[in-house]
Amino acid sequence: MRHPERGSVTIVVAGVLAATIVLAMGAADVARVYLVAAQAQTAADAAALAAAQELAVPSGTDPEDVASGFAERNGGDLVACECSSDATEAVVEVRVAVGPLLLFADDRVVVAEARGVVDLPSG
Repeated sequence: MRHPERGSVTIVVAGVLAATIVLAMGAADVARVYLVAAQAQTAADAAALAAAQELAVPSGTDPEDVASGFAERNGGDLVACECSSDATEAVVEVRVAVGPLLLFADDRVVVAEARGVVDLPSG
């Protein structure tokens, strides 16, 4: 007596295995994006603090150049810096490329913003 469903378990196992692989790849992509988002925020924070320090204690360097240097050292590119020499705060925007992903296109970027405030003592 032959069973007509013989071999159907193999097909189900193959389908479950394929779905598990796709889910694992998706989870890896999400983890990479979160990692790059944290890197972008770190770069933005460092750039804003460096620009604010340059505003508080000028060394003769343009605050935007200082912010750009700190953003680059932390893996980011400075997109914008609202940090004129007479300001009391620096607002920066930094972009970091996500890089290769397993399931999605590689042209993704993460943008982070940070603000550093110069709080000089009064009196």
